[in-house]
Amino acid sequence: MHDMFSGLLQAIDLILNLDPLLFEIILRSLYMSGIALFISTALGIPVGAWLGFKKFAGRKVVTIFLYTGMGLPPVVVGLFVYLIFSRSGPLGDLQWLFSLKAMIVAQVVISFPLVAGFSMAAVMGLDPNLARQLQSLGATPWQMGVTMLTEARTGVFASVVAGFGSIISEVGAVMMVGGNIEGRTRVLTTAIVLETRKGNFDLAIALSIVLLSLSFLTNTLILRLQEGNFVRR
Repeated sequence: MHDMFSGLLQAIDLILNLDPLLFEIILRSLYMSGIALFISTALGIPVGAWLGFKKFAGRKVVTIFLYTGMGLPPVVVGLFVYLIFSRSGPLGDLQWLFSLKAMIVAQVVISFPLVAGFSMAAVMGLDPNLARQLQSLGATPWQMGVTMLTEARTGVFASVVAGFGSIISEVGAVMMVGGNIEGRTRVLTTAIVLETRKGNFDLAIALSIVLLSLSFLTNTLILRLQEGNFVRR
């Protein structure tokens, strides 16, 4: 207990003194997670909305694949991305393996099904008469999509939260394709694992505090945006 308390005090000291190594890892994590979340959201919400109100042959099959993707083990995603970007892989010429780019790809593959799946469920939960009413008013597919997403915004915000949670907490996949290289691909989650194994509990605790704080602040911001939408409504 004494060692844990001592490590916590040292961790707080590292944060307050703006430890360069700590903040380098923080900035890299924010950069990577921010890009991954943006891509997942930009792709996942429109795809989910389209699947939610569009009826077509094979929709059930697509939905099954999407729901399967929501439960993909991160290590399987890591292996898949690793093989894709390895020297003998189809995209090996890009030389993205053990880089932030490959890590972002892995995070997008993990979070996209969550964002799309929750968005689809939110749209499917709307009143079926809404789509018919919009069509009778002459709304274009784009206008229908925007209106339905607005009505389903609670579920859409939940999809963003789920996507962010899968990104910010990911360890296995990003470590497989990023390599946890100091100064290049080391991020909060992989650094926590490494520093714990090395016995540097003060830095590991500091990184954990930062990770939890970032998650809390981001989810608080998303909730505030959601509440803001309700107020405007």
